[in-house]
Amino acid sequence: MTAVTAPVESGVPVRHRVRVAGVVQGVGFRPFVHRLATRLNLTGHVGNDTGGVVVEVEGAVAAVAEFEARLVTDAPPLARIFGVDATPVEARHDDRFRIIESQATGAVGTFVSPDVAVCDDCTAELFDAADRRFRYPFINCTNCGPRFTITLRLPYDRPNTTMRDFILCEACRSEYEDPGDRRFHAQPLGCADCGPRLWFEGPTGVVDGTDAALAAAQRALACGAIVAIKGLGGYHLACDAASTGAVDTLRRRKARQDKPLAVMVGNLATARRLAHIDGFEAAHLSGPERPIVLVVRRAGGPLAAQIAPRNPHIGLLLPYTPLHHLLFRRVPGSDETVPTALVMTSGNLSDEPICYDDTEARNRLARIADAWLVHDRPIHVPCDDSVVRLDGGVELPIRRARGYAPLPVHLPFEVAPTLAMGGEIKNTFCLASGRHAWVSQHIGDMGSLETLAAFERSTRQYGDMYEVDPQRVAADAHPGYHTRSWAEDHATGAVDLVQHHHAHIAAVMVEHAVPPGEQVIGFAFDGTGYGTDGAIWGGEVLVSGYEEFERSAHLRYIPLPGGDATIRKPSRAALAHLWAAGIEWAPDLPPVRHTTPEELTVLRRQLERNVQCVPTSSMGRLFDAVSSLLGVRHHASYEAQAAMELEHMADEHMADGDCADRVRPYRFATAGEEIDTAPVLRAMIDDMRRGCAPGSIAAGFHVAVAELIAQVADRLRDATGIERVALSGGVFQNVLLLRLARAALATRGLQVLTHHLIPPNDGGLALGQAAVAGWRRASATPRMGAP
Repeated sequence: MTAVTAPVESGVPVRHRVRVAGVVQGVGFRPFVHRLATRLNLTGHVGNDTGGVVVEVEGAVAAVAEFEARLVTDAPPLARIFGVDATPVEARHDDRFRIIESQATGAVGTFVSPDVAVCDDCTAELFDAADRRFRYPFINCTNCGPRFTITLRLPYDRPNTTMRDFILCEACRSEYEDPGDRRFHAQPLGCADCGPRLWFEGPTGVVDGTDAALAAAQRALACGAIVAIKGLGGYHLACDAASTGAVDTLRRRKARQDKPLAVMVGNLATARRLAHIDGFEAAHLSGPERPIVLVVRRAGGPLAAQIAPRNPHIGLLLPYTPLHHLLFRRVPGSDETVPTALVMTSGNLSDEPICYDDTEARNRLARIADAWLVHDRPIHVPCDDSVVRLDGGVELPIRRARGYAPLPVHLPFEVAPTLAMGGEIKNTFCLASGRHAWVSQHIGDMGSLETLAAFERSTRQYGDMYEVDPQRVAADAHPGYHTRSWAEDHATGAVDLVQHHHAHIAAVMVEHAVPPGEQVIGFAFDGTGYGTDGAIWGGEVLVSGYEEFERSAHLRYIPLPGGDATIRKPSRAALAHLWAAGIEWAPDLPPVRHTTPEELTVLRRQLERNVQCVPTSSMGRLFDAVSSLLGVRHHASYEAQAAMELEHMADEHMADGDCADRVRPYRFATAGEEIDTAPVLRAMIDDMRRGCAPGSIAAGFHVAVAELIAQVADRLRDATGIERVALSGGVFQNVLLLRLARAALATRGLQVLTHHLIPPNDGGLALGQAAVAGWRRASATPRMGAP
């Protein structure tokens, strides 16, 4: 390797061995160190090992001190430094500073970088006709491109990635070995002569060559075809987002009736034409993570209505691979129509994991895709797109995957190697060891063999990558969950069972570094969670630490006919709430009108005889019930649809300057630990019968829930002295409720902890499970929690 000689200043030199831990491999850290040491006239060397980056640096005392400080302050943009440890060693009087070969020695202490979007420098080269990588769909450098999804093992070097079989040409090898080049040790490096290649497969055969393949894909998309496109972490299913026919076809084949579809556009200017985008949203759309950002759709835009039926938001994302950028540009010499906006949805059937293996994709997507745009760079780890919502400068993760995973979350205490299984839906798992917790990318809903296989494969990959062999396994306490069954079948010892809502609150505590021994007032509001009394919880107020919790308040139980089957039937939830409140099923009420007389008879008999009725305190089911009561949604085709549409109605009302102050004043009743919903339901029905606008009632309900949170928190502060309030659970994906609750709590002087690293939904459960199980083991208290 080439290097620049750097003479030592006069005087007695010092030499330090500096170990840097964190995301410091595959992000241009070694060339950065080389440049910094050279500028400061220091000698020594830098190299990777399985623990991170190791530097030996020698020179004047002041220069070495400046070097160590600037290691952190001037680090490359993709680096994440978790620790720098400097130790004096004997001087060696080197004549220069060198970059040495990586060493696969010691315990794994480094971290894999997430996949990141193609950088501006590479994008400029992509469209520079004078550049040798002009229109090369896999252009990358140390500042961008695939990382996590191609990593086989650590340290992060080319032989340890799926690029190992692509032999670098002379030109690429020269860049790869030059510390002054931004492609120095860019492991996915390649070009048209030596790297991955692209081709198109359609009904008439295979089209080779990048430009020919891209033109064929653009032609197919313009004609209404569904094209399976292989990306960084798996396959997308793409179609023209303005074509009603194409979107309808995709929905039918994918078995995705109403759930919104993500839309990719070529640039931020196009995104602004389709949606209202503020500066914070624009920064997230165009940042290196490139998540799907939920934004407010502009009325009258060109997108098909079926993109997000009855939903004012759309999920937009910008191109994050060179291939995506090329899809939105005209192929030289071609007259094919260039897409304006493409549906880019996960390559799977609904609720299944994303397809990433080529053979598997051919089998699972054969009945959905009309054509294929594929490449030959293998994907080792599947990784879906991340999804975020933004509100007033606050980021709320909805799905944590590409761009974020597998960055670790720092634990406020040390834990023994632990595997936490996560939830049954929106599954992620967590591998924790020491002070680090690796929350996996989104896996999916655990109701299929495909998802279970993906879960098993991913847990092995994480364990192998970080050389962590879990000593303990933690799982949700629900006896019917596949995750618990898997844990009990595979754990070598007893499984640590963690109550669902305790895990939700513990996850928020970890995010905010709440130390062990301290407690928070936790509001865990969601749809379903197994309680310590065997009932279905979901409207819980817990005084909680990591070790244990006390259930201090909860919604009054209502009997839910059919249990979890009611998730897709908000009208049934409404009827159950009305029955429990002693409110007549009058024919003027929307859920009654929606239900057939025969079904009403059966439901009434079930409730009266308590047959197949599961008691629940779920806030999620209450939101469903109110949605049906106001005539918003009686049947849901996807999780939380009814609650989301209720939120949209309330938000629209409160955003209307003429209506914002006309919010109905509803109040819950509390008696001891129980929170009674009946007064709110009766008042809402009275207002409906008086002709109040549904938006006003929906807004009033949201305000009432936020005020309930603040009032209960205020009461518990007086009783416990606890000032911190944690909000978690799927209900807090509702940005309007989150905004109202934060404001109501802040008015009372309470500190509010909300999610910003992991989702509030069940995608964040695994982190909480790992923390609870880890701390209980550390303090020798292996119990599930207090009823």
